Amino acid sequence: MTILAFVISKGGVLGVNTKVKKRTINNGDEGIKANQVCQLFDISKATLFRWEREGVIARPARDWRNWRLYTPKNVDEIEKVICARKRVV
Repeated sequence: MTILAFVISKGGVLGVNTKVKKRTINNGDEGIKANQVCQLFDISKATLFRWEREGVIARPARDWRNWRLYTPKNVDEIEKVICARKRVV
């Protein structure tokens, strides 16, 4: 397994995945948006939202537009779900 470095504007590093990617978020928000999470893990927004609805992952915070903002804790949780599902298959 290779390390996935996900750099947030505040300097945090997260996660392990099967691909090496470096992402920088400079939007100034407290989290990252759903489409960025989907690109990071190569999943669809429908899958991400279904996991929220079914309680597989915790619901993220929302911004003033009611858009989902995923924190590093949310991203770690999503990564664990993906890794667990890869082990089952």
